[in-house]
Amino acid sequence: MTPRRALRLAALPLALLLALGGGFAWFLDEAAGTPAEPARRTDAIVVLTGGAERVETGLRLLEAGLAPRLLVSGAARGLTPAELARAHGRDPVALGGRVALGHAAATTTGNAAEAAAFARAHGTASLRVVTAGYHMPRALLEIGRAAPGLVLVPHPVQPAALRDGSIPPRRAWTLLPMEYLKYLAAAAGLSALVPARDPARR
Repeated sequence: MTPRRALRLAALPLALLLALGGGFAWFLDEAAGTPAEPARRTDAIVVLTGGAERVETGLRLLEAGLAPRLLVSGAARGLTPAELARAHGRDPVALGGRVALGHAAATTTGNAAEAAAFARAHGTASLRVVTAGYHMPRALLEIGRAAPGLVLVPHPVQPAALRDGSIPPRRAWTLLPMEYLKYLAAAAGLSALVPARDPARR
C-alpha cells in the first residue's frame, strides 16, 4: 500500500465523523425550532401522539381557526373524540365532527400512513404537523413519503421536561442522539428497523 493510499484510508473515518457531527448539529437546531408559520391556515392538522402537550396544542390550533379539522394519529384504542375532548377540558359538542382519531399507528411510519389516508379522504392539500421538535424531522420525512405533494407545515412542540431542564442531562443526551440515529435510519429507507412506541417520547 502506498503512503498516499494509506493516508486516504485513514482520512475516511475522520470524514465520516465530521459528516455525522455536522448532521447532528443540524438535527439539534431543528429539534429546538419553533413554528415557522404559526398563523398560516392549512386544510387540516395532524397530531402525532406521544405527549399530552401535543394534543393540547392541536386543539388550540383548531380552536384558533387555523384549520377546519384535526386528526390525532396513534390514539389509544377505544378512545372516542368525546372522551378526548373531556380529558382536555373541552365541550365534546363544540368539537363534534372536527376531530378524528387514528388508532392503528404504533410507529412514525404508521402515523404517516394515517395522515396520508386522512388527507386523501378529505381532499387535503396542506397539513400542519404537530409533534415534538426532536421527532419533527423524521415525521416530515415519513409523511412526505406517504403523501407526496402534500404541503407540510411543521409545528414543533418542545416537551416541558426539555424546556425546564427537569429531564436528567444524561437522559436528554441519550434521547437526542437516538432520535438522530432513527432519522438517519429512516432517511436510508430503514424505517422498519426503528422500534415502535419509543417510551422516551411519552
